[in-house]
Amino acid sequence: MPYTSTADIRIHYQRKGKGCPVLFLGGVGGDLRSKPNVFDSPLADSFDMLTFDQRGTGLTDKPDVAYTMVQYAQDAEAVMDAAGWDSAHVVGVSFGGMVAQELALRSPRRVLSLVLCCSTAGGAGGSSYPLHELSGLSPAARSRKMLAIGDNRYDEAWQAQHPEKTDRLLKEAAANASPFLKEPGGIAGITRQIEARSHHDTYDRLSSMRIPTLVCGGKYDGQARPEAVGNLHGQIPAAELRFFEGGHRFLSQDPQAYKVIAGFLQRHCSASRQTL
Repeated sequence: MPYTSTADIRIHYQRKGKGCPVLFLGGVGGDLRSKPNVFDSPLADSFDMLTFDQRGTGLTDKPDVAYTMVQYAQDAEAVMDAAGWDSAHVVGVSFGGMVAQELALRSPRRVLSLVLCCSTAGGAGGSSYPLHELSGLSPAARSRKMLAIGDNRYDEAWQAQHPEKTDRLLKEAAANASPFLKEPGGIAGITRQIEARSHHDTYDRLSSMRIPTLVCGGKYDGQARPEAVGNLHGQIPAAELRFFEGGHRFLSQDPQAYKVIAGFLQRHCSASRQTL
């Protein structure tokens, strides 16, 4: 398994595919051992995909100290360096979209185009649901709450009316839980990641960005709410905006989502090749 090291951690990363270079930044608690992952998505058929377990998750180190969003962006650059990439097209999902924003603002020359999925800018633009506030709930109550937050069609009333479907969805979520959560340092790592997420705020800086950007959201997302996704889009000059059928997991709910994202990436892959 390939690893690269920064000043303070060792990062596990993976790379597969052929085509334009695409760096994929996943959400809170991502673990490349969990399936399906981005390498099982339609993007893997068309692009040279690079992704990694972010600090505090998966097979990457999990020091029990405060993390920052800047560190997450620096980790992304370290992985690009390990792959020998000066630049790439970047896709960020949820928390990964927050990291992608920080990366694009800090190192714009390294980001050829940007896709931000179910993510927010924080600050005056509105933040994603404060997941750190769920830490006091029991595991069962937290799972039910996350189901309702992830897709507001599955609120408490719906769950009460559809106990069998609710049980199936909760079992699916449990089956997809990241393996690292049961490993040493797992809970500390994801806790530190969620703490870093709570400080995300790029809203006032995004207007300076000049990177081709596609902003995507789920129509029923209660975590990255449509109005906050719209505010993110409004801060990025000339950004495109698309909403899809689904909640926070619209990428797996609406077959059109990956098609639109792949089309955007292909378009800007062609444009970046022409400028070389």
